[in-house]
Amino acid sequence: MSSPTPDALLGPADIRELAAALGVRPTKQRGQNFVIDANTVRRIVRTAEVRPDDVVVEVGPGLGSLTLALLEVADRVTAVEIDDVLAAALPATVAARMPQRADRFALVHSDAMHVAELPGPPPTALVANLPYNVAVPVLLHMLATFPSIERTLVMVQSEVADRLAAAPGSKVYGVPSVKANWYAEVKRAGAIGRNVFWPAPNVDSGLVALTRRAEPLKTTASQREVFAVIDAAFAQRRKTLRAALAGWAGSAAAAEAALVAAGVSPQARGEALTVEEFARIAEHKEAAEHPEAAQHKESE
Repeated sequence: MSSPTPDALLGPADIRELAAALGVRPTKQRGQNFVIDANTVRRIVRTAEVRPDDVVVEVGPGLGSLTLALLEVADRVTAVEIDDVLAAALPATVAARMPQRADRFALVHSDAMHVAELPGPPPTALVANLPYNVAVPVLLHMLATFPSIERTLVMVQSEVADRLAAAPGSKVYGVPSVKANWYAEVKRAGAIGRNVFWPAPNVDSGLVALTRRAEPLKTTASQREVFAVIDAAFAQRRKTLRAALAGWAGSAAAAEAALVAAGVSPQARGEALTVEEFARIAEHKEAAEHPEAAQHKESE
């Protein structure tokens, strides 16, 4: 692999120049904040442990700061961009700044939430500065759609990073924490200051690292069935599971039957449960549908 030119990455002046040439103003609606610091994107690539044989997918590449840093290291990079102007400009930026790697780059002009396939070999890593307003749904969609993604590193709003990496019992543990955990081991991987962005956001950012589970969660319930229990449990997070799952089960008594059959206290709350426990509850939906039979079994 030929070594990239030292000035291949974008600095603050390059970013502003590119944006001006394209007539681009970062929009709040799309949660756009462009990274203007080369050291930060290199740090992201290092933290993501991107290897020379990696096929990386990047969501929301913007003007290409992180894209170029990924291309320095990875075997190939596919960027998914929804914005018409940015999508049209990115291949030219890559060709101009890193011509020797341009054939290793592919662009998919689409909403990441609707991407069902990518060109080239299956992606092994997802590395992205995710737009704040859609970070969690995009992350979960990509993990669900591309099981070949082994490692993920995303930059998100600090508060979202806390939520994704939260453990059961934590105040911020919720739907994103449990669903991310269905796919991967999740941990905080650092903080990013506001001054490395243009425009500077009024919130701090955090890095979250996700390592795909080597073995999928052992359960007879489908992902959809488990996620339905998670959604129901947190829709009324202050309620006990007996009450919160009443709608899902058909009644509070039916919810109690499913919980007892799953070995979970009906008085517990969703925020105390692991993803494995949610899966067990989903497996016992049958008990919820026939509470009398479940109770009869218990008394035998």
